[in-house]
Amino acid sequence: MAEQTGEQIQATKPALTVGEIYDGTILKLKPFGAIVSLPGGVPGLIHISQIANGFIQSVEDVLSIGDEVLVRVLTIEEASGKISLSMKDVPQLSEYDENGDDEYGYINDTPVVISPAQAASFEEKLKSWQKLSSDRIAGINRRNKRRK
Repeated sequence: MAEQTGEQIQATKPALTVGEIYDGTILKLKPFGAIVSLPGGVPGLIHISQIANGFIQSVEDVLSIGDEVLVRVLTIEEASGKISLSMKDVPQLSEYDENGDDEYGYINDTPVVISPAQAASFEEKLKSWQKLSSDRIAGINRRNKRRK
C-alpha cells in the first residue's frame, strides 16, 4: 500500500476540533501511550502522560485494547495529520457505575457522571450553605431591627 502524505490524510479525516471531547476505542497499546480510533476511524495518540492525572507505571495498568474512552483533542498537526489526545480531566464513564446506580448527563455535549457519594456530598454542602445563609440573614435582620 502506498504511503499517504499529510495532506491526503487530512483530506480524508472528519472535522475534529481542538479542545473538543470525542468517543474513541483503544486500538493499540505502546510503551509510550495508546493509539485510539476516533469518529470516522481516524487514529490519534494518547501519550502515557495524558492518560491519567497521576503517575502510571504502564499503559496496560490503565487501558486495554477495545476499551471505550472519552478523549480531548489537544493538537492536530497540519503537515503530518497527527492527532494528540488526552484523557486527563475528561470524565470516563467506566470509572463510575460499578453498582449501576450512578446518574449520567451531559453539559454542553460533555458527559458528566455523578456518583451517589458525590451527590450526597453535594447535598451536605448545600444544607451547610443554606444554614450559613439563614444565619447571616437572621443576623442582618436583628441589626436592622435594632437600628429602627
